[in-house]
Amino acid sequence: MKVCRWLLSLFVGLLLPVSIMGRFVVEKNSLRVASPDKIRGTHDSAIGNFGIPQYGGSMAGNVVYPKDNKKGCKEFDESGISFKSSPGALPTIVLLDRGSCFFALKVWNAQKAGASAVLVADDVEEPLITMDTPEEDGSSAKYVENITIPSALVGKSFGEKLKDAISGGDMVNVNLDWRESVPHPDDRVEYELWSNSNDECGVKCDMLMEFVKDFKGAAQILEKGGYTQFTPHYITWYCPHAFTLSKQCKSQCINHGRYCAPDPEQDFSTGYDGKDVVVENLRQLCVFKVANETGKPWVWWDYVTDFQIRCPMKEKKYNKECADAVIKSLGLNIEKIGKCMGDPDADADNPVLKEEQDAQIGKGSRGDVTILPTLVVNNRQYRGKLEKGAVLKAICSGFEETTEPAVCLSTDVETNECLSNNGGCWQDTAANITACKDTFRGRVCECPLVDGVQFKGDGYTSCEARGLGRCKINNGGCWHDARNGHAFSACSDNGGVKCQCPTGFKGDGVKNCEDIDECREKKACQCPECSCKNTWGSYECSCSGDLLYMRDHDTCISKIGSQGRSTWAAFWLIILGVVMISGGAFLVYKYRIRQYMDSEIRAIMAQYMPLDSQGEVPNHVNDERA
Repeated sequence: MKVCRWLLSLFVGLLLPVSIMGRFVVEKNSLRVASPDKIRGTHDSAIGNFGIPQYGGSMAGNVVYPKDNKKGCKEFDESGISFKSSPGALPTIVLLDRGSCFFALKVWNAQKAGASAVLVADDVEEPLITMDTPEEDGSSAKYVENITIPSALVGKSFGEKLKDAISGGDMVNVNLDWRESVPHPDDRVEYELWSNSNDECGVKCDMLMEFVKDFKGAAQILEKGGYTQFTPHYITWYCPHAFTLSKQCKSQCINHGRYCAPDPEQDFSTGYDGKDVVVENLRQLCVFKVANETGKPWVWWDYVTDFQIRCPMKEKKYNKECADAVIKSLGLNIEKIGKCMGDPDADADNPVLKEEQDAQIGKGSRGDVTILPTLVVNNRQYRGKLEKGAVLKAICSGFEETTEPAVCLSTDVETNECLSNNGGCWQDTAANITACKDTFRGRVCECPLVDGVQFKGDGYTSCEARGLGRCKINNGGCWHDARNGHAFSACSDNGGVKCQCPTGFKGDGVKNCEDIDECREKKACQCPECSCKNTWGSYECSCSGDLLYMRDHDTCISKIGSQGRSTWAAFWLIILGVVMISGGAFLVYKYRIRQYMDSEIRAIMAQYMPLDSQGEVPNHVNDERA
């Protein structure tokens, strides 16, 4: 019997709608056979319309064709058949025949027996069709909603080739590709990534490396902030005991066939071997363990990305020397990492890899890890596209609302619901303003704050600018126009919200304001001597001859008469002022002089002529002489 060449990557084909049956579009997906060589190649398969038809990652597994219950219409437990894989073994992909019962029932019975995936071989030569769910009834609804494994329909001739290879004793290995998404919320987000260090497995390896590089920054922010707990894992398989000493197992396995990985180039005679991949996987696990012991588990992201860049297989640098250089550059302890890795040639279990194989078996709500790569968030397998935004959104969904870190509110996790019909929210296309806001939990409709001006409304049908400065934003939603160097606006920046046409215009103030023709409507220039001319937003009045138009009084006056009357009025006003000042000064002067003269006369008369009220003055001189 030929020994299979294990394959890590999946040949990814385009999903093409080839026919329509009812409401379904048949999607073709490439299924690649890795061994045996006689049927090796890429074949079409039609994705089933139930279970998990689309999820991120690849699955490499052994195809099994049961001896009894080949159509899978009965439970396999009745025949004592189990498809459950042992720890470290490749997943079991069950091949069943079409007919006698619903497609979904076949897959459900195989799933209960431990199958990781199901291939249904068509019984007639015809274009591939979509395996649809049965019409919902009480009996079928119970199992259809519980189908979690992938399934696909293959053509009759290809199915016969698979059956012949299996009946001939060959080990048939195929690779599948699916996409699924089931994030799980929790208070503390714990997530793990099952990956592989192989960088030559095609599209899936490229996708994984690109994801690690893109997600590194966000992962480290979450880890350093204590928001998440990340654990890396690596899928390994063991070599069947009968082939432990074969050349193929020795090239793909370490520790005497206990831990294996597919050949990177799918060619045992050239390039790197599967065991080289296992050793590097082990090294990366130990890098994480040592970094975690130092309190810096996020250094794993630095090592993995640096190793991808500095030590690629295509440059023949995928080796211990290059890995040690990366480890030194990150300041990690090489001796501790080497001790953690142990001896890959020892005929004994490696504790680190043994723990990884045991962890592949599903526990609780998490199923077996059979798809590569696989992301597990809060013990639930993430089933979606492996890219930064999608993964970050799944992780952020594990936080309670209002407790998520800032990185969860970045543009990387926007749902982009606002791109379609503006998310059903209000928007002002002229000002490029919208009430739609993307968050990782979905879009919300909230009136925005723009340049310090708050819009208010329900966010769905209306949002109006309020407060000072509103006229700066799209003129407050009011009418505005400019002509001949003059600008007019119906917006009044006084804190109000109404739009009123300015003086000289009439209209609703929002959509239009029409110029009022004051001349035609006889609202100005109505004096006999006036001549009216309408202008945009205003009017001009002029008077014939030497007359001057007075706008406030809407009348014409003579320029000369007006000037003469003004001059004489000023002259007489001055004369009157001078007369009044002179008269006042004379009266004051006369009054003051009279008072002064009266006081002087009285003083003189008091000295020489005693007043009648005074008594006779005695003569003291005569008294002295006597």
